[in-house]
Amino acid sequence: MATEGEERSVEQDLEDLQKIVAQLEEDKLGLAESIVLFEQGVALSAAAKKKIEEAETKVELLTRRGSKVEPEPFGR
Repeated sequence: MATEGEERSVEQDLEDLQKIVAQLEEDKLGLAESIVLFEQGVALSAAAKKKIEEAETKVELLTRRGSKVEPEPFGR
């Protein structure tokens, strides 16, 4: 997993989330460890969701101007 402040991609978040799910499914962890992993998974899921929503917003802001497709800045 990335260190604090490091920019992560959606793919990295999802890969780490899959690893956490696999660990939790093994059922070899204690309750405290499982809770910590679950919290990390929730945070990764939220981060990935936010990045996906930001990407969707950027795509929605693309507008056709003549024969060119150009990004439109947020807030227009």
